[in-house]
Amino acid sequence: MSQAAVAARAARLPLAQWLMSRGASRIDTELALAGHYGCSFFHFDDHTALPELLRSQLSSEFLREICAVPVEQRDAYVVAVMEDPGDLTALDQLQALAGKQQLIVRVGMREEILAFIDAAYGVGAKMKDILVELSAGDDSHTTDDDDADDEAGKLNEADGAVIKLANQLIIDGVGRGASDIHVEPNGAERPMRVRLRIDGDCVEYQEVPARFRRALVARLKIMARLDISERRKPQDGKIRFALGKRAIELRVATYPTAQSDEDVVMRILPDGKPLPLSELRLSPANHAAFSELIHRPYGLVLCVGPTGSGKTTTLHSALAEINHADLKICTAEDPVEITQPGLRQLQVLPKIGLTFEAALRSFLRADPDVLMIGEMRDRETAQTAIEASLTGHLVMSTLHTNTAPETITRLIDMGLDPFTFADSLLGILSQRLVLGLCPSCRVRCEVDSEEHRQINLHAVALGGKPSLMPPWRAHGCEQCHGRGYRGRLAIHELLVVDDPLRQAIGRRAPIEELRSLAVTAGMRTLLQDGLDKAGQGLTDLRQVLAVCSR
Repeated sequence: MSQAAVAARAARLPLAQWLMSRGASRIDTELALAGHYGCSFFHFDDHTALPELLRSQLSSEFLREICAVPVEQRDAYVVAVMEDPGDLTALDQLQALAGKQQLIVRVGMREEILAFIDAAYGVGAKMKDILVELSAGDDSHTTDDDDADDEAGKLNEADGAVIKLANQLIIDGVGRGASDIHVEPNGAERPMRVRLRIDGDCVEYQEVPARFRRALVARLKIMARLDISERRKPQDGKIRFALGKRAIELRVATYPTAQSDEDVVMRILPDGKPLPLSELRLSPANHAAFSELIHRPYGLVLCVGPTGSGKTTTLHSALAEINHADLKICTAEDPVEITQPGLRQLQVLPKIGLTFEAALRSFLRADPDVLMIGEMRDRETAQTAIEASLTGHLVMSTLHTNTAPETITRLIDMGLDPFTFADSLLGILSQRLVLGLCPSCRVRCEVDSEEHRQINLHAVALGGKPSLMPPWRAHGCEQCHGRGYRGRLAIHELLVVDDPLRQAIGRRAPIEELRSLAVTAGMRTLLQDGLDKAGQGLTDLRQVLAVCSR
């Protein structure tokens, strides 16, 4: 056998391939390989799975390069299948991966190892093929009995087809630019529905046979390291998913629904790099004013809007603008979605008492220049942020309010002292996300069309002038899949606090007076900014009116 190994090396062929090219049968080749390397031969089947913890740490390229893959992990050992267990370099790399755990090696066929790696990482797997594989194994009678259905889920959550399905959902979601993946079971009689949120809208993606609803949900919970036995209350977790050379992170939320089911929502987190401030689509006036605010040495800057309106993205863009070696910047976030070199970022953990307020007080003992608080959820956090801004720190944070003037009354209603709040506040940026028109197929409306008439009516009502140029509207093409829209952009409302507004805040002026003073000082409302961007062809009037009322 040693002579065969030498001959295979001389021919630059794997030993198994060389033996079979010389007429050896499959069984004889397996026995010869096991004897030569002194380890058992490994047969892959539908129950073989790459351990999730190891899968999140490894790339498919690395495993294909060394032609080896881990197939089992326990507390004391890791089992890996290798094409060539005599490859000392690959062995050293696998042992480093196993750490203190014992590395148990098995030998396998090259084509089977590579096919398993591709299947584990979703390479080449098509959803239709996976569903055919699921249907081929779906030979049991569907039952309404919860206990029997539970057993089916426990038996199938580690099946190869279920693992491929879970992986492919994530791969397709990332590939189609989705922000969220919604897995929605519908009982034992109807198929489970999977939807993707793309550019803010939920779109139908796939239906999965009802029999596998428990197995798929259990598989996703395993990937997120959640308790699969607990189906009565919501759970939260994270999935780290290796997609080629990229490491994708997903925030997972599960919650119980009717018919003893569980829904799963996976938020695909950004790649972790902030957008340049110039790419936020701020109007020239807003960009200049906001840039001036974030370069102030102290004070409070707020970014407000509903959930999912891009507030954190905006604040990280602002931090990137001022992230220089001469400033110490600390952030407290929940969760940390975007990372930047130079920032000292903290993940809050309310379960152990590490709240935003506690993190902020801790930061103040660390000699920071700039502080970013993920959200001002309560009076204590808001009060501490104001104190920090009054003692020589620039503080940025977010809040869930509809407009910039409304934010002021909301914080005062929370119990803040209006005088100290007025002294600390520099400005408030309110924003919304709207669908952007597809630049490949957008078309001009006709002069005096209904769209043109409506946009002019709104412009005049807001004190502007009618536009001679009609706006653009959606059309639809292959680039945007016939929707007419592609991507999203933000519309903004920037309130900059001046002396008259500061005095009005101190005497608890009503929101209408605050808005009037802000507009007099130059604030353009969300609707005005939206109309401007509709006139530029970035979006259309329908999208603007969907998120703005005035």
